[in-house]
Amino acid sequence: MGMLQVGQPAPDFTLEGVIGKDFKEFTLSDYQGKWVVLFFYPLDFTFVCPTEIVGFNERHEEFTRLNAEILGASVDSKFSHLAWISQELGSLRYPLLSDITKEVARNYGILIEKQGIALRGLYIIDPSGVLRYELVHDLSVGRSVDETLRVLEGLQTGELCPMNWRKGAETLGKG
Repeated sequence: MGMLQVGQPAPDFTLEGVIGKDFKEFTLSDYQGKWVVLFFYPLDFTFVCPTEIVGFNERHEEFTRLNAEILGASVDSKFSHLAWISQELGSLRYPLLSDITKEVARNYGILIEKQGIALRGLYIIDPSGVLRYELVHDLSVGRSVDETLRVLEGLQTGELCPMNWRKGAETLGKG
């Protein structure tokens, strides 16, 4: 597989995950017609990861209003996800997916092979399945939900958005 690039179809996948307290299969192509915010985090039961997972959960309604679904993923098992949700995270409004084979993290170019974990990768995929945004962080720095929402809103305008653009501000028109 070649290098993943913005503007190309996002690699499809089917992964088992946890929603609520239930195990279910999730397939990216099932989300056609919606925007998808897919984020990978390194491991369950860590320190920075729960701040991101809870942060996206607290803002879930804002994503829903933008016709966007959130999918969280790591290389942990679905059983580890369920235990972490039950013991620490509490009720989540979006699924945590198990990339136990590491195939999806590898396809998205964020697997650290020697450690067997994923970097903090975040992807915005448009309703037709095209990758429109990619952001990869070091393991030590959490992502910004505000920035993710800003970029999603900007992409949804279909127009050119200048630096620090915010919803309601003027765009630069069509490209």
